[in-house]
Amino acid sequence: MEDSSRVSERGAGWACQTIGTFEKLRPSRSTFTWLRPSILWRSRNEILARWLGDPSPEVRRRWVAAQRERGADPDLRIPVEAGEEFSFLLLGDSGEGDASQYAVVPGLLKIGQGTSFAIIASDVIYPTGSANEYCDKFFRPYKDYLAPIYAVPGNHDWYDGLGGFMRVFCDAPPLTMKRQGFRLSPSGLRGLLWKKPDRVDEAALARAREMRALPEQRGRHGRWAVQPAPYWVLDTGRLLIVGIDTGIDGRLDREQGDWLRRVSAGPLPKILVTGKPIYVDNAHHPCPIEGGGTVDDVVRDPANRYVAAIGGDVHNYQRYPVRVGDRTIQYIVSGGGGAFTHATHTIPRVDVGGVEEDEFRCYPLRGDSLSFYSLLYSRRLHLRGLYVTPEEGVALMSRAIGNTPPRPAGDIRTTARMRWAARLLGGWPMPFHLPVGRFFHRWISELSDWDTPPFFKSFLHVSVYGDRLRIRCHAATGCLRQEIDPPIEDEVEIPL
Repeated sequence: MEDSSRVSERGAGWACQTIGTFEKLRPSRSTFTWLRPSILWRSRNEILARWLGDPSPEVRRRWVAAQRERGADPDLRIPVEAGEEFSFLLLGDSGEGDASQYAVVPGLLKIGQGTSFAIIASDVIYPTGSANEYCDKFFRPYKDYLAPIYAVPGNHDWYDGLGGFMRVFCDAPPLTMKRQGFRLSPSGLRGLLWKKPDRVDEAALARAREMRALPEQRGRHGRWAVQPAPYWVLDTGRLLIVGIDTGIDGRLDREQGDWLRRVSAGPLPKILVTGKPIYVDNAHHPCPIEGGGTVDDVVRDPANRYVAAIGGDVHNYQRYPVRVGDRTIQYIVSGGGGAFTHATHTIPRVDVGGVEEDEFRCYPLRGDSLSFYSLLYSRRLHLRGLYVTPEEGVALMSRAIGNTPPRPAGDIRTTARMRWAARLLGGWPMPFHLPVGRFFHRWISELSDWDTPPFFKSFLHVSVYGDRLRIRCHAATGCLRQEIDPPIEDEVEIPL
């Protein structure tokens, strides 16, 4: 087994002697970047929803009603003949279509051999979920994965009104758009400025579908559609996997909340898959439901038997084992499937939900995250003094957090230059609580991208065997060694 980042710098991808084969899979050398004003303008619905109200719940109800009229199962249940022992893949935030997405593919295909299905948790397509971008951001990268792929949408999939997502995953015809003229009200102004769904190039989509046209890729009925709606229940017989649609603003409408409570009842163990994680960055986001209550209330109810809740949206890996009564629920962030990496070195010492720091896991390691972003910004801003080495990064973050170094770091003396670099990058607190680190990682990191290893991408392999459920986080660095043998960055076993 190849070393992980918790064992060596080589395992983290720092000493990458040979770049992986993923470059041969990419259709072009283009790089997705948020620096283009056109992309920011196409993504304006996030800001409009925040300022003028989010119409996603109403649109979602219309989509689901239309699907039920077309014969979808009332409980939106998908039977899966997986057998007594089976496995599946899960990845989140995959669809940038550049090196950061394709670097995940070779390892995913290797670990995914023999799995029954895969799930994408959030943001299938960047920037706006258009059906016209599914060719190079969904069908091409996963054309050799020989099983169905299900998905729950993320906020970026909703910027297209969910039109692309519903067309590809549910084979749904377009909704009839309600014409809304300009009115001097928040909803009227929103209707004037809101980005409308793209017109689908049906011929191009049909050609793209042929990349995943094998019978074993199409699902149970051999049709293009493999799921009934943007939220659903995968029934494997031994385990229920419940996928919810958190829309743009991370909440559930009343109809979906009632459905969630109904399908969650019963004795089968369950995993929740959500577009936005419940625990992330040492904070708790329980996900409110219209009319009262939260998604986490449903997960925590012992009668519902949830053993894990896995969400995308944040582009890294985190795991919080939260004790609820006499049991432990694994709350996991799995958003490292293909977009730029969100920093982990800005996560403070963990104490949320009663989780202790030594129980918490993340990838990339905080020290690698600090070192990587110091390298990125030192190059972008031409500040050589900002760079800290991976060894220095591990030492700095262990001293800031007060934990045992997750990887041997040697006897590193922290200098004033290193400490100030860590402060500027948000790894150490700034004097007077200046928000400099938050500025870097709220704005500059999201406007940055890179096409060379290490990528610090990840995906999950989940297996059911005997009376156990095992979740493994595999790394994808972009290096050939880790493509051939994807390292295990974290592993947890859960009794069923």
